[in-house]
Amino acid sequence: MEKTKGEEQYQEAIDHFRVHGFERLGLVSNWAYLDDPKRLAFTFARYKFVGKMLQGCARVLEVGCGDAFFSRVVRQDVGHLTGIDFDPAFVADAQARHSEKWPIDVKVHDMMEKPVDGSFDGMYSLDVLEHIEAADERRFLGNMVASLEPHGTLIIGMPSLQSQPYASAHSKLGHVNCKDQRDLKRLMQDFFHNVYAFSMNDEVVHTGYHAMAHYNLVLCCSKR
Repeated sequence: MEKTKGEEQYQEAIDHFRVHGFERLGLVSNWAYLDDPKRLAFTFARYKFVGKMLQGCARVLEVGCGDAFFSRVVRQDVGHLTGIDFDPAFVADAQARHSEKWPIDVKVHDMMEKPVDGSFDGMYSLDVLEHIEAADERRFLGNMVASLEPHGTLIIGMPSLQSQPYASAHSKLGHVNCKDQRDLKRLMQDFFHNVYAFSMNDEVVHTGYHAMAHYNLVLCCSKR
């Protein structure tokens, strides 16, 4: 039987499935898809922002990569991506979904203990700092910055303090250090000469009024 135009259009996808099977979500991304599917769109948008800002970097480090499901979005734009997480279960899941097309070096590392070996010209950490106690945040950030090259770029993303009364019980788990955007910027200015703040509502990144933002992003460069 002759193939229809529709079949020809998707033949590459069909052939890939027959050889490799389906791609699967990670531990946390799978739960998000079951619990609140639109959360995937918001998270993809955050990683897309990071990828565009770090585009062209040769060596990038993600601190707190979790299951690394979204990390591939950044990997598209950078030369080499290393993801670290302190939880072996997340790292094992990420390694089990290794992609030859989009290779990411994922390993266990606790940034509270020491810096990552090597140097990086790009670095980012999304939805992690709010889980670090305020008393420990400077040690955590100091260990990150120690592996960043002098003219490298660091991006931090976290829920805003103002968003917490409206956040779901699940999303607030472990949130011990959400910040007002101005406080986050002041903190990062202790580590960098230049800190640029962005706001985010759902999947939209903007420079609007910070107190109405659900999520904060700071782009930092020229470390002190």
